[in-house]
Amino acid sequence: MNRQKRALIRILMILGITFLTAVLPLKENLNPVVYLGIYIVIYAAIGGDVVISAARSVIRGSVFDENFLMTIATIGAFFVGDYLEAVAVMLFYQTGELFQSYAVGRSRNSIAELMNIKPDKAFVIRDSENQMIEEVDPDQVRVGELILVKPGERIPLDGYILQGSSSLDTSALTGESMPREVMAGDEVISGCITLSGVLTIEVTKAFEESTVSKILEMVENAGNKKAKTEKFISKFARYYTPAVVVIAVLLAIVPPLILREASFSVWGYRALSFLVVSCPCALVISIPLGFFGGIGGASRNGILVKGSNYLEALAGVRTAVFDKTGTLTRGTFEVTDIVPATGTKEQLLFLAAQAEADSNHPIARSVIRAYKDMDAKKSTEAAKEVLGQEMSAVKSEQTELAGFGIKMKLNGGMLCAGNDKLLKQEGIIADMLSMPGTIVHIAYKNQYIGAIAVADTIKPDAKEAIRLLQRCGVHETVMLTGDKKEAGEAIAKELQLTKVYTELLPGDKVEKLEALMADKQGKLLYVGDGINDAPVLARADIGIAMGGFGSDAAIEAADIVIMTDEPSKVAQAIRISRKTIRIVKQNIIFALAIKAGVLVLVAFGMSNMWQAVFADVGVAVLAILNSMRALKIN
Repeated sequence: MNRQKRALIRILMILGITFLTAVLPLKENLNPVVYLGIYIVIYAAIGGDVVISAARSVIRGSVFDENFLMTIATIGAFFVGDYLEAVAVMLFYQTGELFQSYAVGRSRNSIAELMNIKPDKAFVIRDSENQMIEEVDPDQVRVGELILVKPGERIPLDGYILQGSSSLDTSALTGESMPREVMAGDEVISGCITLSGVLTIEVTKAFEESTVSKILEMVENAGNKKAKTEKFISKFARYYTPAVVVIAVLLAIVPPLILREASFSVWGYRALSFLVVSCPCALVISIPLGFFGGIGGASRNGILVKGSNYLEALAGVRTAVFDKTGTLTRGTFEVTDIVPATGTKEQLLFLAAQAEADSNHPIARSVIRAYKDMDAKKSTEAAKEVLGQEMSAVKSEQTELAGFGIKMKLNGGMLCAGNDKLLKQEGIIADMLSMPGTIVHIAYKNQYIGAIAVADTIKPDAKEAIRLLQRCGVHETVMLTGDKKEAGEAIAKELQLTKVYTELLPGDKVEKLEALMADKQGKLLYVGDGINDAPVLARADIGIAMGGFGSDAAIEAADIVIMTDEPSKVAQAIRISRKTIRIVKQNIIFALAIKAGVLVLVAFGMSNMWQAVFADVGVAVLAILNSMRALKIN
């Protein structure tokens, strides 16, 4: 059973016992000492931890906190004979603390443990002639040594390729799902996964200087930099508590000394009543409950907030920074444009599908999907035009060239599908098109057929997200991406972002974020979804992760998680935050105003204890009802 459940059970049990004790005629039938003893036991059960905390604070020299005020006020209630009030105050306080503990959420201490990019082994070539390979820890590999990385393995250390070629999954570092083609002479960094081909890599950096180690270090340091929002009630108690204690002491001593008919017993009773009424139970429950209501309303809309301090900070956001892939875009690739040089679009797409049919590359899969979605009649006509009436595609001599593309024989003619380097290698002249995304050029029988553009697609609500943020007063919207300049700028232009920074590694993202934070007005939030975003999420004032398909590291590092993966929820979270802050401020002003009025009445003997208690509890109930409005989100 967790701590919250135990606290809830304790509150419910004490509430039931207190109710029975109050309604049963115990006071008339029991010895006063026994009757007092029953309430002392109940009080110790519900408020003992508060009294202990107050005593510890006094020992440490921090006297005037909310625990001290609760203790003095409730003990004062016992002295004036209002045992039920003493227990009721503690019940209110513990209920507020329970709501607050539910709102805090899970801690982020295990960020580094969730970052699976850290490699646990490296295969070092100790004897290149006899190919003797030794498995060691990455931190035991020295600069200049050779390591072997097979398909499906994670590159353990930074270096450059001596032999081999492969496609690399760099999504853990750049957040981009498009594989990167590498070959001999190319530089590679730790954390990437080889998808095809065996690589022999010469190590250029020790493990503690590698990209993986730096990412882990950045997450830890960024978490330490982030300031924690102090609870309002603790700040309030620093001034309120000593003030009311001093006033109560003066109320008990001064009038009997200066007024002829004043007695210490009368004014002492008023002073203790003053302390009881001064207990800010309406605040200690309505403030956390207001935030809890906002958090609950957000969760109903697929927005999980890990603590009330993050919800409070969200209200002051003026700068929004976004990752691209998986955040503003889908993270899946689609054919976005088909530009034939000769023939029709259907013929061009048909030839591209024949070349990519046996490949598992994301670009190939997107071309195949586009071909399958093509009208069946047009597909048949395209095949007839290219293959003739036999309608049988005879393929042979297929070769996949890493970093170039695919070559194959199709019905006796050479079919090429790849980048501009492949065309140059084959001596085929073509117009180099400038389109967002990756361009696949198609040539058949030494004739250029055309080009197909494949790119990540924008999420349906991404434009609306930026528009809503601007309506919320977020004047600066920025995108940080590891994607190429052309692709990143095209997305930023379409979404009407104010700034975009492209071709960034995780370290670059942190640097850019630091620069933006130095120039920002108000709070800055960062929205991302990948492991590579974890350091930036932790460093920003508020980190928001896409939780539907986001990495565990990003979700753990973030302060807020959007479970629906919709960027438009960011603006909704800001609206919820501002509504919650308005409700909390209303509660504070209302509670303090009523509290001040009742304290004046008590001090001058114009209100007895139960009238004061009724007013105090009434304020708490109204504040709670007002707080419940935060649960309702339009």
